[in-house]
Amino acid sequence: MEELLAQSQFESLIEGSIINGIITEIRDNDVILDIGAKAEGVVPAYEFLDTGELQVGEEIEVFLERLEDRDGNPVVSYDKAQQKKNWENILSQCDEGSVLSGRVRSKVKGGLVVNVGVDAFLPASQIDIQPPKNLDQYVGQTYDFKVLKINTERKNIVISRRELIEEQRLEKRRSLLTNIKPGDVCRGTVKNITDYGAFVDLDGLDGLLHITDMSWGRISHPSEMLKVGEEIDVMIIEVDRDRERVSLGLKQTTDNPWEGIENRYPVNARVRGKVVNLVPYGAFVELEEGVEGLVHVTELSWVKRINKPGEVLKVGDEIEAVVLGIQKDEQKISLSVRQLDPNPWDMVRHNYPVGARVSGKVRNLTSYGAFVELEEGIDGMVHVSDMSWTRKINHPSEMVKKADEIDAIVLDVDPEQQRISLGMKQLANDPWDEIDTHFKIGDLVTGKVSKTTSYGAFVELKEGIDGLVHISQISEDRIEKVKDVLNSGDEINARVIKIDRDERRIGLSVKAAEYDEKELAAETAAFDNLGSNELTSLGDILDAATSED
Repeated sequence: MEELLAQSQFESLIEGSIINGIITEIRDNDVILDIGAKAEGVVPAYEFLDTGELQVGEEIEVFLERLEDRDGNPVVSYDKAQQKKNWENILSQCDEGSVLSGRVRSKVKGGLVVNVGVDAFLPASQIDIQPPKNLDQYVGQTYDFKVLKINTERKNIVISRRELIEEQRLEKRRSLLTNIKPGDVCRGTVKNITDYGAFVDLDGLDGLLHITDMSWGRISHPSEMLKVGEEIDVMIIEVDRDRERVSLGLKQTTDNPWEGIENRYPVNARVRGKVVNLVPYGAFVELEEGVEGLVHVTELSWVKRINKPGEVLKVGDEIEAVVLGIQKDEQKISLSVRQLDPNPWDMVRHNYPVGARVSGKVRNLTSYGAFVELEEGIDGMVHVSDMSWTRKINHPSEMVKKADEIDAIVLDVDPEQQRISLGMKQLANDPWDEIDTHFKIGDLVTGKVSKTTSYGAFVELKEGIDGLVHISQISEDRIEKVKDVLNSGDEINARVIKIDRDERRIGLSVKAAEYDEKELAAETAAFDNLGSNELTSLGDILDAATSED
């Protein structure tokens, strides 16, 4: 009778259905059930949340997958029974767009498996706003999810956590845009960093923190102050509700260091700071965080010739300076390093009075004169016009060269313009003041040809005075080229036939060297009648004429 009854129950079991079973034994890894079949059913313990809550004799529902396996034992599943019931329940009560609570069971390729009563698939892209790199951190966690798609044929569900988060952020964003105002201080998380600033998540609303609003001090890149994921307090600077944009400030959450700047750094005060930047025109010095002063390149030294600040300073140097001025509105402080020491030019009039004889080394030559170093940083300049009484100097190199030690006379001192004018010719008397003691009309002189031109030849005479032998005064015969008769270095005898004090000119004649008094008088008179155009001064010739080949 019992066998017939058991056979009757066994025949009533249908594969793919949910059946009742009675717990007969609870083991470490399995739960044994009596399902009225020829053999007992075995359910793996991991299908239960906690086997400690089960009791022998308790009736539970299981899913009958197969009546018999290879060993003749039935295959049952508690988990699949729950899922089948839940799937039917979900189909009857849940639509796409519904919100379900579920627990993340495991990580799979492309996402996570979530138990929402049945197994649902959560794609990695739908886990959070930013797809996470580590999916393991979500396993075992319980969240709310939005149903994206239900496939009844395949019995699968695709869900999203991201959409719920975005909806929540949207609500918070609208609320923040409605309520926040400039001046409010909010807590936010650094979301992204760029070259020009950082985007900060204000719990649903992204705001831009520009690099210029990060610090009162100098920073080159936002990453010097912030890192992604960091929580910071920021001040709302501007709200554009139409465009849903918010400008933020970090430095505004602290006091502006430029307030009361005049009291902390009064004009003429000595201050200390660190060089933070070098530019061609000067050095920026940080006096405190957010406060920098500029030492212009001209304020680095009284005496050294500094072309760029990098010649004497480097970034990171600690230096002292004097406050020259403050422009609070423009947030500028002018500093000076040279003001720490006395200005040597203040003593120039005393040290180098007009008329004093001085010595120095030629430091540099220009087209108009020579600069002479009298002491470190103090130069005097000898103009070409003050190099010789008797010669027209076209370039100072005709008289001096670089590094020469020379003597000179102080002609003028201008401390304000930092200029000292020197003269070399003033070391001696002007020979033209006593020209009559040196030369007279008719004198027979000997000299050396120093230069030939198309006009004639210049002859170096005593006292450094040059005379000009005009081409017409070289020979009784007509001469086409001066160099056909005279060349530089030739020594010649000539007669003085013209002296012009006002124009500082001396005319010579080679052909008149052998004349008697009567012939000389006639030649002199004839030469006078040539006019000033024929008696060209040394300077005029050097300026206008070129040497013959």
